[in-house]
Amino acid sequence: MTAYLQAVGLDHSFGGLHALRECGFDIEQGRITCLVGPNGAGKTTIFDAITGFLRPDEGHVTFRGRSLDGLRPQAIVHAGIARTFQNLRLFTELSALDNVLVALPQQFAEEPLGAIFRPLHAARSQSQRRADALRTLEHVGLADRARETVRNLSYGEQKLLTVARVLATGAELLLLDEPASGLSAGALDAVMALLRRLQTEGKTLLVVEHNTRVVQQIADEVLFLHQGHLMARGSPQQIIADPALAEIYFGGAI
Repeated sequence: MTAYLQAVGLDHSFGGLHALRECGFDIEQGRITCLVGPNGAGKTTIFDAITGFLRPDEGHVTFRGRSLDGLRPQAIVHAGIARTFQNLRLFTELSALDNVLVALPQQFAEEPLGAIFRPLHAARSQSQRRADALRTLEHVGLADRARETVRNLSYGEQKLLTVARVLATGAELLLLDEPASGLSAGALDAVMALLRRLQTEGKTLLVVEHNTRVVQQIADEVLFLHQGHLMARGSPQQIIADPALAEIYFGGAI
């Protein structure tokens, strides 16, 4: 049976730093898989390799049996994979609604000739896009903040907005880079509830996460990365209970 997402033999160096070393894994559709490991383990580099932000020196990635090798990030979004970033990458001077609008797939209203020769159709299309963006914000609990400038949103709300933007792309596989980092207890619970709800709605999630509470509560499977190589995989309980992994990740204490 063809793997849903599969990475095989990924190897990549940044100058003298070997970020990935023959790293390979696969993930199953419909599950939440957490990618964990100490700082510098290569987790974000994995995301970059999957989503076309870097081309690994060796190895390849397939999605639903289709090679992603050499595809640009936008083409990979069109294939069904979207991601967030550690540094959020939001347009802080625009509204939350506008941030979601720019993530929606391109439509007729954005084509200059269409707007000129079929203005009523273009206007209806743009109105539909705004309605779609508002529904996406409502889905993550931000409908009442739609017209607020992003810089005025709390950090937790900005985190939710990054999830709204990947949802707006229509992608089925979501790669979330530390969605729970830096959140208050209340915001943390809201994010975990959202991720579990997305799974029930048919999304597949690959999540980089450091918070063991989050990993235990949302993960179906955990991939443990160390020095750019997949060192272990298993349930959250198996990974956290492994003393060798605890020594690497937690300094011997969980």
